[in-house]
Amino acid sequence: MTDIFDDLAAEYEQLDRVLGVLTPAQWDDPSAAEGWSVADVVLHLAQSEELAAASIAGDEEAFAAARPGEVDDSAASLVVAQRGISPADLLARWRAVAFPLPQALRAQPKGTRLRWVTNNISPAALATTRLAEHWTHAHDITDALGIAYPDTARLRHIAWLGHRTLPYAFAAEGIDGGPVYCELTAPDGGTWTFGDPDSPSTITGTAAEFCRVGARRLPAAESALKATGPHGPQALAVLRNYAI
Repeated sequence: MTDIFDDLAAEYEQLDRVLGVLTPAQWDDPSAAEGWSVADVVLHLAQSEELAAASIAGDEEAFAAARPGEVDDSAASLVVAQRGISPADLLARWRAVAFPLPQALRAQPKGTRLRWVTNNISPAALATTRLAEHWTHAHDITDALGIAYPDTARLRHIAWLGHRTLPYAFAAEGIDGGPVYCELTAPDGGTWTFGDPDSPSTITGTAAEFCRVGARRLPAAESALKATGPHGPQALAVLRNYAI
């Protein structure tokens, strides 16, 4: 795996190149995130980056309203509460908090655990969740506007996160799951593997589809992913690219 902090910065830069040339009308267009405009998506990203910065600063009050199972509702309510910011100010707000974050996470002392919603995770894990969320919402923007946003080797971090959180996803859904081996085709045609190849359950296919299923942007049944064994289909059903 390449450096997660460098790759997080690169993901921000790729999204920034898109946002920096949007017209005022495009900011008001609907995104692929149901009920949200393009501006709403960027506002949510800015708000969640501010939460990550608060975590680094040790601001526990920022997480006072966090409740398991209510994260999406809380995020939606916060977007509604702060709508109406001009595109220029919104872009500046996101840039101001996003661009310093990779280095701030890299600078954390070894062994640091950071608050993230209802959990405590490592700086690298928090960087991975930020990359996954930005990748997902970048596609919410670009897919809706018909703008190219090519997949890169950075997907490996997102696929790793989806596989790593399978035990948590099984537990959250009340499923008695088991180990799953994933063999995924990378954007460059290479192969990425996660888990024990001797596991009785497997998922194979492209990393691009695996990550989109985990982002809940592609139904597993509409993908070409193949799941076998006692827990493979269950894993696809609960797959998630986030660590809460």
